[in-house]
Amino acid sequence: MKELVEKINAEFEVFAANAAAQVEKGNKAAGTRARKSALELSKLMKEFRKESVEAAK
Repeated sequence: MKELVEKINAEFEVFAANAAAQVEKGNKAAGTRARKSALELSKLMKEFRKESVEAAK
């Protein structure tokens, strides 16, 4: 599960950088990358929830 948390943190850093570039500089390509990263974060969060529930049993 530690590896999954590291993946989530890395993906969030990518999202944050691209989202900031879109908001601050109006970079449309960065917006696309941020949305892609947000989708990947969503998948990782679902996986984390699944593993967390299993670990709690």
